[in-house]
Amino acid sequence: MKDKKVLYVSSEVLPYSPDSEIARMSFEAPRMVNNKGGQLRVFMPRFGNINERRHQLHEVIRLSGMNIIINDIDVPLIIKVASIPKERIQVYFIDNDEYFKRSGTLFDENGTFYADNDERCIFFAKGIVETIKKLNWRPDIIHIHGWLPALLPLYLRTFYKDEPLFSESKIITSVFDKGFDGQLNTTLINKVAFDGISKKVAEPLKEPHYYNLMKMAIKNSDGVIVVSEDMPEDFQTYLRGLRKPVLFNSDKETFQDSYHNFYLQILKR
Repeated sequence: MKDKKVLYVSSEVLPYSPDSEIARMSFEAPRMVNNKGGQLRVFMPRFGNINERRHQLHEVIRLSGMNIIINDIDVPLIIKVASIPKERIQVYFIDNDEYFKRSGTLFDENGTFYADNDERCIFFAKGIVETIKKLNWRPDIIHIHGWLPALLPLYLRTFYKDEPLFSESKIITSVFDKGFDGQLNTTLINKVAFDGISKKVAEPLKEPHYYNLMKMAIKNSDGVIVVSEDMPEDFQTYLRGLRKPVLFNSDKETFQDSYHNFYLQILKR
């Protein structure tokens, strides 16, 4: 992995998020690549429960200031950055006052799923791509963790398919059993269609529940890592039937070699 560029995208990353399977792997995988001489960028949302003073976040003026269009509405993009102590890992935070400046992450104080989580997914995906374009940084691998960035592979393969910066990027999706009940706003497929992505291509988003979001990400990925084992049997059958490389790895303690070898396998395809 020496000198290879890996872009990590996650909804949760230690130490900025509470300890969870996703947050832990979104920290450990970049650390592994860093230790093997790779170059990396880590992106996550700047949720309102992140203490900016404690974690020393600061806005990157040269990257902020652009607008992301969501369903014909201009939404300002703010980019902040912080460094994980002792790890030489920079984390970029996708921010917007309307979407992320609230006390909860995905649920309000009553435990209700935010009605605009679908738009937050689109904003997160497009905000990452536009920021990478400003950085002029060409990733060899783009590795997404969880469902919040699940639209990123779709947008890279459709809306941004002619963007030369990503023409040779390989996409890997990590699947976890931590999802959500119910589904996102059913108008999601119409909002995606506004960006010129046909409803036929985005058909799983007609019913935007957790597993359909992950299928959408997997469909547009070059490889899949299955981190968890506690999934519905029909989804496990779907994963076993994929005609692309799949790494079944639930061992969080000794994942380094298997991830490294899997990355090399994907890069050769």
